[in-house]
This record gives sequence, C-alpha cells and structure tokens, in this order.
Amino acid sequence: MAEEILIPPSGKITSQLTGSLLAVAFLTSFGSSMLYGYNLAVVNSPAVYIKAFYNKTVLTRKGTGLSDKDLTVMYSLTVSVFAIGGLLGSLVVGMLVTRFGRKGTVVNTTVLVFIAGSLMGFSRICNSPEMVIFGRFITGIHSGVSLSVVPMYLGEIAPKNLRGFLGLVPSIFIGTGVFLAQILGLTELLGKEEHWPLFLSVVVIPTFIQLMLLPWFPESPRYLLIEKNNVHATITALKWYRAKCDIQAEIEEMQEEQRSLSSVETLSVWRLLLDNTVRWQVLSVVVINMGMQLSGIDAIWFYTNDIFENAGIPDPEIQYTTAGTGVIEIIAGLIGCFTIERLGRKPLMIGGFTAMGICGAGITLALYLQTHLSFMRYISVCCVVGIIAGFCIGPAGVPFLITAELFKQSHRPAAYIVGGSLNWLSNFTVGFVFPFMQKSAGSYCYLVFAAVCLSVAVYVYIVIPETKNKTFMEISQMFSKNEVVLENQGLVHVDHLKLKKMNGYGGIDHRSLEFDSSSSVP
Repeated sequence: MAEEILIPPSGKITSQLTGSLLAVAFLTSFGSSMLYGYNLAVVNSPAVYIKAFYNKTVLTRKGTGLSDKDLTVMYSLTVSVFAIGGLLGSLVVGMLVTRFGRKGTVVNTTVLVFIAGSLMGFSRICNSPEMVIFGRFITGIHSGVSLSVVPMYLGEIAPKNLRGFLGLVPSIFIGTGVFLAQILGLTELLGKEEHWPLFLSVVVIPTFIQLMLLPWFPESPRYLLIEKNNVHATITALKWYRAKCDIQAEIEEMQEEQRSLSSVETLSVWRLLLDNTVRWQVLSVVVINMGMQLSGIDAIWFYTNDIFENAGIPDPEIQYTTAGTGVIEIIAGLIGCFTIERLGRKPLMIGGFTAMGICGAGITLALYLQTHLSFMRYISVCCVVGIIAGFCIGPAGVPFLITAELFKQSHRPAAYIVGGSLNWLSNFTVGFVFPFMQKSAGSYCYLVFAAVCLSVAVYVYIVIPETKNKTFMEISQMFSKNEVVLENQGLVHVDHLKLKKMNGYGGIDHRSLEFDSSSSVP
C-alpha cells in the first residue's frame, strides 16, 4: 500500500526557476547531451585524415590499399556505427532508469565515455581502425542512453510551467556540441592530421566534470515517490528543486498519479504496444521520433563539408562556413528554449518541420540551377542554414520532451525505448544510405527529406494536443478526449459528450459515455 502524506488542498502555483534546477539541467546536458551533438559532427572535418589512416593501415597489413568503394563503405560504417550503439543504448534505457534511477543512470553510464575516449585516442598509436569504429560504437551507446534519460530526468524534476524550458536545454547543448566540434575541427586548432585522435577523444573532459558534480544533486522526486515510495527522500529532493510554497501542491499531484497506478506495474515495450488506451500517444512518439531523424538533419551534419563543396564554396572557406552554421544552431536553440512556454510545443514542432521541408526542397532547386545561375550556390547555403535553424528551434528537443509528457510513470520508460530505438534506427539509415543516395539521385535526394518533414508537420497539427503547462494526469486525460473525438467524428458532436469514467491511465471506458439529454444528436 502506498504511503501518503495528508496535505491540505492548495491552489495552482507557478514555480520559479531555482539555482538547483538550472544547475542540474546544465550539468546533465553539458556532460551527456552535448556529447551527442559533438559526436554527430566530429567525423566531418577529419574525414580525409581518417580515410587516409584506414587506407594506410590496410596497405600495411595486406600489401594493397582499399578501393574507393571499400573506403566509402568503411568510412560510412565509422559514421553510422555511432547510431547502432545509440540503438543499443535506447533499448536498455528502460531497464537502467528503473534499476538505478534517472540521475543514477546518467552518472553510471559515464564510464562508457572514458572507455570510448581511450579507444579512439590511442587508435593511431595501435594502428587499429577497429578501435576507432568500436570507440564510436561505445560512445553511441552512451548517447543512446543519454538522449532518453536526460529529458526524462529534467521532465520529472521540472514544475509544469518550466518543463518546456528545461526540456529544451539539452537541445541547446546538442547544438553547442556540434558547434564545438566545428570550431575544434578548424586547421588552426585540432583540424590537423596529427591531432585527429585527440579530436575524437576530447569528449572525456565534459563527462569528467559532470561525474564530479552531478552526484551531489538529488534523484527525480517522481521516481522516488511513485516507484520507490520513499516519501522522505521525495520531500528532500523537492526542497532542493523548489521554493517551499511549491512542495504541497506538487506532492498531491504525484500522489494522485501514484494512486491511479497502484495496480499498474512498469510496462514492458510489448505491453505498451498492446495497450489500446495509449495507442495515439505511441503512434505520436513513433511519428515525431522517426520524423526527427528522417528529416535529413543528420545528413546535413554528417556531410556538411561535402554539401558546401558541391555548392561551389571554395575549399579554404568551407570549414569556416560550416563553423558559422554552429552559431545558427545555438541561436535557434535559445529561441526555442525561451519561447516554448509562451508559444507551446505544437507551434515549435510545426514551424520547425515546415521550415525544414521548404528548405529541403530549396536545396534541390538551388543545386539544380546553380550550373546556370551562379548565385544559386549561396541560396543552397541559406537553405542548409534554414534546415539547421528549423531543426534546432523545435524538432531537435521537443520530441524528447513530448515523449515524457504524453505518458505517466508506468509507461514512460517503455515509451522512451520505442521512441529512442526508432530514432536511432532512422539515424543509422540516413547516415549509411545518404552517401549512396547522393551519388545516385544527386540533389533530388533532399526532396525525400522535404516530404517527410511536411508530413510530420501535418500529423502534429491534426493529432497531437498542446501540452503546455499541463500536469501528466491532465495530458493523459486530454489525449483520451481527443481519441473519443476522432472515433466519434461524424457520429456524435463533441459538445454532446460527457466523459464519466476514466480507467487507471486516463483512457475512456466506452461503456460510460453519456449524452446530454437536453441536446439532440444530428
């Protein structure tokens, strides 16, 4: 039986951003989310040196070098094995967060970064391309876990009026990681041939800082109360993260969720997929997470230099143009972070995906016409910037935030496994297939990404409700109402429905639908 604290009812309270909340958001994002962005872009500028290292090593071992095709496959594997590791990490995140907690998972998985950094840093000394590839794989596992657990942790420690703001802090650091990789990849810094192993392994520094500081902060209060039933630790954690006046109302809301889940254990992925009460939530997580990667953003990040080269940018200027896009990423991320609580989640996702779709089609048009109109090469660069800005302002972070918001405590880990695994599968597909798509379809390959972006924007507009400033209980009930409207559309007017009874998750018991006797059914 769940232990409860009797607290007198209180009104709705708007919580303030405390130093502890901000510190945890920055530490988790700095040591985890930023590494994801860094590793997306880090293989871009030293690509020539890494390929030369691979070719030289194979030549030494076998007496003959690699063909262009084999070298392309080997380098594509180096790029995309990061996503394979990410897929594995996303599949185990549910088990980890249930066993170790949200903060505990972040702290315990830092060991993966130190292993990966060592492998990549000593790969050239050991003449081992396998160490580079395996190091990328391990750091992918860490990123796969981090991309799910960081927004889950921040979403659970944040008050509802700040959940959007804190939920997008990781996306800012993802952009910062990409920008850092672009800056360090300049020839004046670590962009020289002799520095590329250090360039790949520098990720251990932010992780070390995170490991030294994050253990001093409390675990997620929702995890402590709902899953561990530790009331004392919950109050202690809330006192760290809130002003005193906020604690009572929040514990009441968590206890309400705890009571609704008193007979529901943490769901497996299979049970989540079979649960009809959350089918629209699951479908929404699938669409936005796959759409996030199939939008083509990773193709832009992985192969920015090649895109600019094809656009006609002179070779000496490419590295600086690429680094300039990193500034756009950070600015767009900040805009999204500071406007999400005012505009809401839906406008940022719809606007971001729409901008990416338009710019994706624009790249195709610009690359096609640049042989006839020289100024079109600059239009293509602007479209690349537009795709990156559109992504960072919403689609970069909101899908992870939405995944936390659409599900209650019992369903949330499995939902992150579904969303994360599809996200990484799509990431791997784009990273591995894009070089061959680009060779076979040329500039037309971006039309595929444009179509995906516009389709996701339409889905979000039609299906996903606005979750701004709502509790997890309110969101689940709101989704249930939307489901009833969709199922009864054309048969029953929505104003004539009263929702009488909810099941344990907030799904509708269809036997309990009532009609207003004073109204007529058309």
